[in-house]
Amino acid sequence: MITKEQLQEIEKLAKEFFEKLGAEILSLKITLGEDESILVAAECKEPQVLIGEGGETLLELQHVLRLMARKKIEESSQLYLDINEYQKSKESYLKTLANSVADEVVLLKKEKELPPMPPRDRRIVHVVIQERGDVVSESRGEEPERRVVVKPKASGFLEL
Repeated sequence: MITKEQLQEIEKLAKEFFEKLGAEILSLKITLGEDESILVAAECKEPQVLIGEGGETLLELQHVLRLMARKKIEESSQLYLDINEYQKSKESYLKTLANSVADEVVLLKKEKELPPMPPRDRRIVHVVIQERGDVVSESRGEEPERRVVVKPKASGFLEL
C-alpha cells in the first residue's frame, strides 16, 4: 500500500526529474488511483517536446520515471505520466474510436482492423469492446505492428 510519505517522495522525484530534463513545469499533481496506481500529472509550457510524435517520448519518460520511483519507494505500483492531459485526451479518443468501429462492425457484419497501437492503447480498446455484448476483439500481428481487430459476435444461430 502506498503511503502519503511515498507519494510526497514521488512528487519530489518527479520535480527533480523534470528539472534535470530542463522542462519548465507549471504545475505537478500526484494522485493515487483506486487500483493503487500512481498518476503524475504535469502541466508544462512546451508539452510537444515531452510528448513527442504519437506520445512516444511521453511513454519513454514514463518508463524512466517508473523505474526511478520503484527504486526510490520500493513498491511495484504502476506509475502513469500525463503531460497537459495528453493521455486523458487520448484515452477519450480511443474509447470513442472503439465504439464507432464497433457500431460499424455491427452494422456491416464485417470485421474491421484498427491501425497499429502500443499495448496500453490496445488495452483501452479491448476493455471498451469487452463491455459491449455485440462485438469481440483480438490483437493480431507482432510488435510494433500489433493491432486490434473488432469482429461481430457470433449469434449462436445458423443463418439460412
